[in-house]
Amino acid sequence: MSKAFTKETDTEADEDVDAASPLPTGVKNYITREGFERLQEELRHLRRVERPKVVETVAWAAGNGDRSENGDYIYGKKRLREIDRRTRFLRKRLDIAEVVDPALQKKRDQVFFGATVTYANAAGEERTVRIVGVDEARIEAGEISWVSPVARALLKAEEGDLVEVRTPTGSETLEIVAIRYED
Repeated sequence: MSKAFTKETDTEADEDVDAASPLPTGVKNYITREGFERLQEELRHLRRVERPKVVETVAWAAGNGDRSENGDYIYGKKRLREIDRRTRFLRKRLDIAEVVDPALQKKRDQVFFGATVTYANAAGEERTVRIVGVDEARIEAGEISWVSPVARALLKAEEGDLVEVRTPTGSETLEIVAIRYED
């Protein structure tokens, strides 16, 4: 059967969105103001810039005749599906997001959501991470999700505390060196 006679349904795309969801069931989708704005900007960019460009390319490619061997048309349609899938995902996540302002944290001597924590492992190597929402975590920027094993171990700890983190290679002890909240 030709691909022209098959149809992708919205439910298939929605299943992909739910399957890719890193948020555990039954917990709130906490996010910082910066993370929320970053996701909103990505959604805006997809809808106002990326999608119109791809639609224009697909329309041009469709006008060239045979679509079965037209790479611009085939790739463009695939890219439109990717953009639409990501747009649906972002809308759903932004709808359920609960923005938390770490600057309003009253107990600044303990680790909570939004804290920037410096910790040392048993070898004395120090690392600094910021605890953020699951949708905004970027390891390259030193941001980890609040549901990650390291963040869960750090939560509610104070400077000087030793915490245990379970890793695939075994248990590791971390010492909290510093805690700060950015205003």
